[in-house]
Amino acid sequence: METCHNRTGADTEALKAEILKLKKEKNAVILAHYYVDGELQDIADHVGDSLALAQKAASTASDADIIVMCGVNFMGDTVKVLCPDKKVLVPDNNAGCSLADSCPADEFEKFVKEHPGYTVISYVNTSVAVKALSDVLVTSGNARKIVESFPQDARLIFGPDRNLGSYINSVTGRDMLLWDGACHVHQRFSAEAIAKLKEEHPGAPVLVHPECPRPVVLMADKVGSTAVLLKYALESDAREFIVATESGILHQMRKGAPDKTFIPAPPLDSTCGCNDCAYMKLNTLRKLRDCLRDETPEVTVDPALAEAALRPINRMLELS
Repeated sequence: METCHNRTGADTEALKAEILKLKKEKNAVILAHYYVDGELQDIADHVGDSLALAQKAASTASDADIIVMCGVNFMGDTVKVLCPDKKVLVPDNNAGCSLADSCPADEFEKFVKEHPGYTVISYVNTSVAVKALSDVLVTSGNARKIVESFPQDARLIFGPDRNLGSYINSVTGRDMLLWDGACHVHQRFSAEAIAKLKEEHPGAPVLVHPECPRPVVLMADKVGSTAVLLKYALESDAREFIVATESGILHQMRKGAPDKTFIPAPPLDSTCGCNDCAYMKLNTLRKLRDCLRDETPEVTVDPALAEAALRPINRMLELS
């Protein structure tokens, strides 16, 4: 895999210049998730979490001919569903998602049919086929708000992330039925490793994404989406923080508060100081340049499936 360590500074600047030239020539807009490498975040037109990027695709990308989604495949699919008339590109078609993969559509459909009368709430980190089976989608940033929009006694299914669902159950007093899926990155954080970091940095608030296991969530000073954790870190008076989410968010934290220290929580049984999503890291400047130049890989979604998936996406955007 290409990394920033096997390119010179001149190579990087040349790639950036070529990307900006191609973007202008092709009237393209570049979206990037917080979890991709910082150099991609810096060249993107919009950087954000899943909710923010969906909102940008639905609103501000309307004047573009091409939308490039630097993230993982389900994000590119979501953009295509929201913008069916646009050419949507991704830098690498192999950038999948372990959480989406943990919820095969045929198995989820069977689960839903086994529980008639339930409203289906699905995390946006799912395939288009799973979205099409859902009544409303959520992100980590709006899940609590959307769940609380339903009556307290509503019968709800939540999928696919069991950790996020468990957290939402705990803070809303609900008893949603949870699909047994998880994100391989957030699942690897351990309470033991964070406890050790807290001993070394006793004044550092612990920032935790709700996709983490419950023992990790219980250690948090702040639980929230990447956007929520970023806002908290920038506004807090604390000078150092322990961060338990994918390491890409550290770029925006350090960029926004260069005088503060952000300590990545390590994955379980690892001496590495960070926890990366290998899929997100498949996005590189060179691949971004290539996809703009060649206009491939292009995202395609079956129109009937896209129409079915658009309804719960729009409901999420309305409730957000």
